Amino acid sequence: MKEACPKCNGTGLVAVDTKICDACDGTGYEDTFEMKNHFKGVTSNARAKFDLDADQDIPCEVCNGKGVVDVFEDCPYCKGTGQINVCNSCGKAIPDDKDYCDECNEKQLEEKMNKVKERLENPKKLKVESDIEGKEIVYELDGLCDMSDLEINSLYKGKVTRVERYGVFVSLNNQVWGLMRTSNPHNKVGDTIFVRISQIKERKREVDMVPAHVFKGEYVVKKLSKNIGRTKIETLDESSLKSIVKVYGEVIQIQQTSGPTIFTITDETSITWAAAFNEPGVRMYPEIEVGDIVEVIGEVNQHNGEIQIESESISKLDSDEAEAMKELIDIALDKKAEPDDVDFLIESPVLERLKPKMREAAKVIRRAVLDGRSILVRHHNDADGICSGVAIEKAVIPYLKENNPDNDAEYHYFKRSPSKAPFYELEDVVKDLSFALEDLDRHGQKLPLIVLLDNGSTEEDIVALMQAKIYDIEIVVIDHHSPGNLITKTLRNGETVSGDVESAPEDIMGGTVAVDEYVDTHVNPYLVGGDSQITAGALATEVAHFINPEIEDLIKHLPGIAALGDHAESDEAEQYVELAASKGYSRDRLKQIAECIDFEAYFLRFMNGRGIIDTILGVDNIDKHPKMVDALYKEYLRRVDTQMKAALPNIKRVKLDNGIYFNVLDVEKYAHKFTFPAPGKTCGFVHDKIVKEIGDDKPIITLGHGPDFGVLRATDTVHQLFGFNVNNIVISLADKIPQAGIDGGGHECAGSIKYIEGLGKQVLTELLNEVSEMTDSSKN
Repeated sequence: MKEACPKCNGTGLVAVDTKICDACDGTGYEDTFEMKNHFKGVTSNARAKFDLDADQDIPCEVCNGKGVVDVFEDCPYCKGTGQINVCNSCGKAIPDDKDYCDECNEKQLEEKMNKVKERLENPKKLKVESDIEGKEIVYELDGLCDMSDLEINSLYKGKVTRVERYGVFVSLNNQVWGLMRTSNPHNKVGDTIFVRISQIKERKREVDMVPAHVFKGEYVVKKLSKNIGRTKIETLDESSLKSIVKVYGEVIQIQQTSGPTIFTITDETSITWAAAFNEPGVRMYPEIEVGDIVEVIGEVNQHNGEIQIESESISKLDSDEAEAMKELIDIALDKKAEPDDVDFLIESPVLERLKPKMREAAKVIRRAVLDGRSILVRHHNDADGICSGVAIEKAVIPYLKENNPDNDAEYHYFKRSPSKAPFYELEDVVKDLSFALEDLDRHGQKLPLIVLLDNGSTEEDIVALMQAKIYDIEIVVIDHHSPGNLITKTLRNGETVSGDVESAPEDIMGGTVAVDEYVDTHVNPYLVGGDSQITAGALATEVAHFINPEIEDLIKHLPGIAALGDHAESDEAEQYVELAASKGYSRDRLKQIAECIDFEAYFLRFMNGRGIIDTILGVDNIDKHPKMVDALYKEYLRRVDTQMKAALPNIKRVKLDNGIYFNVLDVEKYAHKFTFPAPGKTCGFVHDKIVKEIGDDKPIITLGHGPDFGVLRATDTVHQLFGFNVNNIVISLADKIPQAGIDGGGHECAGSIKYIEGLGKQVLTELLNEVSEMTDSSKN
């Protein structure tokens, strides 16, 4: 709830000093005038009486005659908005992304949980489903009912366990059985029969029965359940072994083994397994599906060192109880998923504006772990993307182990995979959906949470995202590529306007873009007036820090590697490099690590290379880290040198009339194929070499092209002076040559373009024309 800021009274400004008024030069007056000229025909006596002949001074309207004016700055309390967000309950000032303060929120959650618990805790000893009018009830005992729960003359469903000449022994469950006396019995072992209780001999622990004669259509079977107290899963431990318990929970996985059926159950406290067995390999309780809220009654045992319930019965809760339990689980897990309120690793206004979305991403990932969903991380296969993926991995896996009892949870519930392209392409989504649907079918796992890192924001991602959304898969995107024009944006004053309305970048608190229709949580600096110079590695590391603050020291050097690997130039990038220095990493060493990651990624292809990558990044196998980096870097330099010897003599260089240095290399003809560095990297190395020669303050563009693709690199000077933007170039070329099937994009100064091979010459010629027609804004 918004209220006027009490510090600035809603103005957004506070006085911090005074200065001489410019309007009156500190005199307090802006002009003088002669009164007598304004009063014609007045007598001399009147003039003298009212002193009309005297000159009169006019007070300055700016300073109201004071001679000084206040110097104002943005109010630090409301950050210049004039408004603060307050708790809807107690009125206490709170962050903009919250509706209630922590105390009131905690109080409301407790009240809500208590109400739900009251609905679940039924004091009745027995729970019997309601009768159907006009029909006789035949009771079926659950596994916990004993002799004290029987009633004389009531009808019960049982199973013949032994046949003698004087009668048959009938079991009503594993704890209650009796003798049905009859001469010449024609029942056999295993038959299901109905009996009436004729006598209960409690001292002898004997039950006498007689046949019950009921006809089809004249009776209804009702389950009779002993209503023991509900046990929370988190309380199950070795002290619970051999005890009979009842748990309520949601089925999050069903797995059929060669023996029992294993149901994975979660309640508001933890996760456990319930085994159900009748025949080897036969699915028990086929009516129960993933997502159902069930009651499990059984004996606590251990299997492979883990607590497991050997179930007597598993049944769906009725609609009211199921709804109450689902609400209880949702409230508790949502509260547990809320990330800690930790500070950023650096100071950044852009990150502060992006903080609500970053916290949301952290909460969604934590909630997926608690829900028993697997997490599928996709990232670009370069230093920035890999740093992103490893940061999230290092945060999630300890949290997963802490909250999932599966000893192999990190392999069953987390997967990190690289993407070749800097966007989520069809090849990626087809693999991801195939694995997800197979896990659902074979292992009964829920569909995963997909987390896209260093890709996912652009219009190129939409087709793949759309396909994933057909299956209602939740998607989180953490990216720094340009997502295109904002459709809407929310300003600092809380107003939401069209994306094309002019506004200062620092006033943009949020925005929407084309991919948001297919993405659940989108973290991107462009959405809050930032740009690509805050890397995905930095964003993902900050989100990882929210997910699991304990891994801060382990991963805080990763943004520095990502920044230098992605050639980021910003205040944030420098702060991250300085942060890595606090762990002993120099700028040169960070750059070497980034280059080693790119080198190794080329040979890993589509494998995540967890152990090797961890060693190179210095997040595991620390003793082997220096040797690994030194060895890889030496080979990296050798291969780059070999490629440069082939490429540099064949660069075509021209300085265009507008002052842009334009360089072209045919990487198909003048670069080694099928080895490191690949065409994109080769273009980057060539560009860096030319920039070093000419100077990074010059407008330089380098194009490396093949038969059906082009890779572009440019200096920031081209972007600043000429407005060069790879994404805009791609859009313009696609509009001018629609038959060329042009696609691509990237950052403002680095990206790629694809086209039909037969029209390659026309595309490249038009690209050169586009660059030639750019004008230097500094000369206007």
